[in-house]
Amino acid sequence: MRISELLKNDRITISFEVFPPKTSDKFDTVLDTARAIAGLHPDFMSVTYGAGGGTSAFTADIAADLQKTYDVPMLAHLTCVSSTKDYVAKTVESYKEKGIENIMALRGDIPKEGRIAEDYHHACELIYDLKEKGDFCIGGACYPEGHVECEHKKDDIRYLKEKVDAGCDFLTSQMFFDNNIFYNFLYRAREAGILVPILPGIMPITAKKQLSRSVAMSGTNVPARFSAIVDRFGDDPAAMKQVGIVYATDQIIDLIANGVNHIHVYSMNKPDVAKGILDNLSAVLAGQAQ
Repeated sequence: MRISELLKNDRITISFEVFPPKTSDKFDTVLDTARAIAGLHPDFMSVTYGAGGGTSAFTADIAADLQKTYDVPMLAHLTCVSSTKDYVAKTVESYKEKGIENIMALRGDIPKEGRIAEDYHHACELIYDLKEKGDFCIGGACYPEGHVECEHKKDDIRYLKEKVDAGCDFLTSQMFFDNNIFYNFLYRAREAGILVPILPGIMPITAKKQLSRSVAMSGTNVPARFSAIVDRFGDDPAAMKQVGIVYATDQIIDLIANGVNHIHVYSMNKPDVAKGILDNLSAVLAGQAQ
């Protein structure tokens, strides 16, 4: 199923993201984890793609397995900054062969050594390419607090508009911990003529070290309320997991209450976290069927 069709419905949707293993010896373990999340029957799932395409085969295999076994629509990621056009073409053919029709088109992180392929420099170039290679539903990334490499938010919105004009069918945001940041971004995006669905990306922080690592990578603002929670419960793993799930659930409830019905959760290969969120939302999700 094309995710763009799913997002046309006003029904609340909850989707989860998993990541493939870095090495083949971990494949079965990660697949079992992904299957456990798929067994919760999310509206769709996404599978990330390692830097330089190192895990591209795993991405395709996991996405195909979950789609076939659990009938869950799958969104396979594809990054381009370290890939040649030939490599991308081969990956796209692999996705086609496995029945994957939804692709998350990303530039990807610049490798630590600074080397990139010369065929792609921006995600919009990949999006143009994908539109020529097949009838895919294409997702893209957006950054409510601005991309870390973009100095001005106006420029960031302008680049995002170019991405949508290139053929993006929907957008998924980077994580944020203050919903007001997302609401402000949504207003600016709509004002700029970006009219495709924009899914907020929610990251449940269930371990103290996870927060510092995530903030270092994304530059995400941590509100005082959440800092106090981490300071109080961060050294108690069981308590931190519980309050992390509760905080993420609270964000989701606030988003739904304000008319944002499609939520993407960065579940980090943690079935218990995904289940905890769905359990907390059980009456909310059941109520829409009445």
